Amino acid sequence: MTTPQIFAFAILAAMMGLFVWGRLRYDIVAVLALLACLFTGIVPYDKAFSGFSDDIVIIVASALIVSAAVARSGMIEAAVRPIAPWLTTPTIQIFVLTAVVAALSGFVKNIGALAMMMPVAFQLARRTGTPASAMLMPMAFGSLLGGIVTLVGTSPNIIVSRVRQEILGEPFQMFDFAPVGVLLAIGGVAFLAFGWRLLPERKGAASLDAAFNLEGYTTEVSVPENSEFVGKTVRELETLSENEVEVLAILRRRQRNSSPTGGVQLRAGDIIILQGDPDALERIVGAAKLKLVRNEVTKDKDTPSDDIGVIEGIVTPESSLVGNTPVTVRLYDHFQINLLAVSRAGRRIAHRLRAVRFQPGDVIMLQGNIKTMPETLGDLRVLPLAERRLSLGRGRRGLIPVLVLAVAMLLVAVSVLPIAVAFFTAAAVIILLKSLSLREAYDAVEWPILIMLGTLIPVSDALRTTGGTDVIAGWLSAVATQLPPIGTLTLIMVAALAVTPFLNNAATVLVMGPIAATFAKTLGLSPDPFLMAVAIGAACDFLTPIGHQSNTLVMGAGGYQFTDYWKLGLPLSIYVVVAGVPLIALFWPLVPH
Repeated sequence: MTTPQIFAFAILAAMMGLFVWGRLRYDIVAVLALLACLFTGIVPYDKAFSGFSDDIVIIVASALIVSAAVARSGMIEAAVRPIAPWLTTPTIQIFVLTAVVAALSGFVKNIGALAMMMPVAFQLARRTGTPASAMLMPMAFGSLLGGIVTLVGTSPNIIVSRVRQEILGEPFQMFDFAPVGVLLAIGGVAFLAFGWRLLPERKGAASLDAAFNLEGYTTEVSVPENSEFVGKTVRELETLSENEVEVLAILRRRQRNSSPTGGVQLRAGDIIILQGDPDALERIVGAAKLKLVRNEVTKDKDTPSDDIGVIEGIVTPESSLVGNTPVTVRLYDHFQINLLAVSRAGRRIAHRLRAVRFQPGDVIMLQGNIKTMPETLGDLRVLPLAERRLSLGRGRRGLIPVLVLAVAMLLVAVSVLPIAVAFFTAAAVIILLKSLSLREAYDAVEWPILIMLGTLIPVSDALRTTGGTDVIAGWLSAVATQLPPIGTLTLIMVAALAVTPFLNNAATVLVMGPIAATFAKTLGLSPDPFLMAVAIGAACDFLTPIGHQSNTLVMGAGGYQFTDYWKLGLPLSIYVVVAGVPLIALFWPLVPH
């Protein structure tokens, strides 16, 4: 081996060792690996930051934004509600979610199918208590399994089809992958429905919100004429929130009904006092098309909508609010903020918010210009709580994010747009249509993951540019000549599985495809099964978060560590090899007719 090749292998080995060690965060490890490649000369300086322009960075960032908008749309609750009573155990939940993602991935890009279903997983996790980390990685792996079923499900299939056309003059067709892919996917999904127990329980980025979760928030809403709950009962409204929100009182034409019974019907114009945690309140306001009652309008006409936010604070004993109501202190007139909700430990607040007399220790939810809010809270002597992504008061955009994602995936399926452009466009449209504010969009992006991806792409490419892949090919050739045909087929698939995390799946097919076809011709065997083995091995990267964007997409949301992937991915990879090789040999005979 040459000196650059030795450097390439050594840096990759050290990087993997640091990932497994886990004492340094993954993005720091990736930065160190890139610096090592730069200062040893195996990555040119002008290529140092080329990874940040790679499609995978755009795809992952855009998919996170689109997924966040779908989660905020309110459509997830509607989709989950009819089947929720049957999704009672983690095994059933994971099986259904993984199977749906796998089925969708055969016909739309697997990362698109995963982005569409991730909000469903979060919804189930919230409702049933099953950790989201138990669902997300199986779903990501299910998207990879589903992608191998058809020509368009995953990039390796498309590329290996092109390689076959160059070698044999004819590409693979749409469903040539299906006989092997369907059986592998069925077995893999069945394994994941039980194998999720191999994963440690992790908490994703949302766990900080849970730490500050206050269930006793009281807010007031009105029932507009277009609400579907006009004529329905209090019990039906509380059932919609799965009893996470309680109706404390109803005010109708200056008459007050405190602690209304479940059979009381709601009418247009009713003012309802609700109590629950912020997320549950936000969901029920959106799902029932209720309207928050505020002292004034949502914002100043001179304030950009993206600067309007919600923040929580604690009323201190020195606050000028103590002993006063929002009306007497003229909260909006003097400070341009709206009171959305109040939480008072150990006390129920069953009257109008405008009549609430603030007390020391009250936790209040305020809406206003997020840029000037800290100064305003200081003037009021209100101690701000840790920043949270609160959505109460922002409203929902219903079907819009789901339709935008569906159109984007359709354009990809019919080859009008590449996947990166489609997702980027979808994210931009969603923001322009105000389904997600700019602040929420930036919050949705997992920036450490993008740093990791951008820095690792030139690092992994160094294995190819230094000729390291040629060295690997030479090793494979030396071993392959000593094996029987089925052993050579197994070797090719294992090699593709092992190389994919470092080259990405597209590069793996481009490197391994011609090597596999050459092996086959040298041994007098058919190239087709070997090309199939390369495609499946390259598409089924279950060992790391960096080999496929689906794995990367769930890393931050699931709170996974680098080493979590092989705990579930290694047995699944063994299954793919043990089951996949005989299936390929069965449907694609090794000896040409």
